[in-house]
Amino acid sequence: MIKTVLLTGFEPFNGATINPAWEAVRSLEGWQGDGFQVEVRQLPCVFGDAIEDLTALIDELHPDVVIAVGQAGGRPDISVERVAINVDDASILDNGGQQPVDMAIAADGPAAYFSTLPIKAIVHALRARGLVAGVSQTAGTFVCNHVFYGLMHHAAAQPQPIKAGFIHVPFLPEQAAARPDAPPSMALEDIIAGVKLAVEVTLGVDTDLREAGGATH
Repeated sequence: MIKTVLLTGFEPFNGATINPAWEAVRSLEGWQGDGFQVEVRQLPCVFGDAIEDLTALIDELHPDVVIAVGQAGGRPDISVERVAINVDDASILDNGGQQPVDMAIAADGPAAYFSTLPIKAIVHALRARGLVAGVSQTAGTFVCNHVFYGLMHHAAAQPQPIKAGFIHVPFLPEQAAARPDAPPSMALEDIIAGVKLAVEVTLGVDTDLREAGGATH
């Protein structure tokens, strides 16, 4: 049986003209491998709308794996997120002009959800490939965490288990070069390779590694 993998990336936000998450994800449109096929979709960087779009996609596509990808400008690594928290607390406006403060994402939801991806196995494989990567303990409180939480909340209600989670990626070099603080960056081809490897590990690993370390945030 062919498994469906749904990859999502956000549109550019905060005045930017490019988002490395979407650039990486959209390059994988039509990717197929042994026993799986990939669907890619862009999400709006808008509170509420992003979750609505993602949950509609899950209901439509019935994916076996969902990996949402977002930009974490300033981070040097591919950050495989461990936990989504039930709060929106935005330091900037989203693309819809919203800036929620201390608001619950799901009034009836738990305080947090853990990723169901094999996060340490993914990080181990990324590092073995020579990519800078780590397990992250926080996805922030902007639209990335909003989508991560909404994804896990919806996945928890599905009749069949879904491997689901969130990965943050750094700025692209051209983004970093345009900023006075010279933040870390990563080449697009490395980000693409990282996302592909995350998919392959997720499909091939049922039990995550149990080892100390790997955390960066």
